[in-house]
Amino acid sequence: MELNEPALAYGKKHYTIEEYLEMENAATEKHEYYRGEVFAMSGAKSQHNIVCGNLYFYLRQKLMGKPCRPFNSDIRIHIEKNTLFTYPDLTIVCGELISLNDDDMNFLNPTVIIEVLSDSTRAYNMGAKFELYKDIPTLMEYVLIEPEWISVEAHLNQEGKWTQTRHTSIEESLTLQSVDVTISLKEIYEGTKAMS
Repeated sequence: MELNEPALAYGKKHYTIEEYLEMENAATEKHEYYRGEVFAMSGAKSQHNIVCGNLYFYLRQKLMGKPCRPFNSDIRIHIEKNTLFTYPDLTIVCGELISLNDDDMNFLNPTVIIEVLSDSTRAYNMGAKFELYKDIPTLMEYVLIEPEWISVEAHLNQEGKWTQTRHTSIEESLTLQSVDVTISLKEIYEGTKAMS
């Protein structure tokens, strides 16, 4: 999903978490929340959607029989330490789904988060949002994917220290160490312009 400027819904600039959740539950569009501000999220371009679809399809297959499940951008993640509510493009949760106040909507324990980049979200996802994601105690891997060209950047949390690997060849594969899954870049980019 793409992030736009803060949405000034109802003419108010700051919201409590309770107000945001009430508004979001009634909304037809998705919004992020961070420290009282609400940000509208717009739809994504075709290449973005193809990559997200490929990832979900192949991850669902590769995680069959394992205690981990992939979710698409309909799942909302909440980071209690910094107040962020957000909808990552793909999330993998291992074990029990833990949610805020057991509401089964605002999940607290992702193991892997994958964001597919766009011109409007690239800097945010690579910088400030990554820093916010680091406040998730269960997060082991964070992956950034360019949908328009071959580039997959993977960050692995090793006892609080984040290491990075980058893949730029279609012949390479991405290994998600925390869930013991390998997905080829050919699978990730199948059907995209980056393959032609």
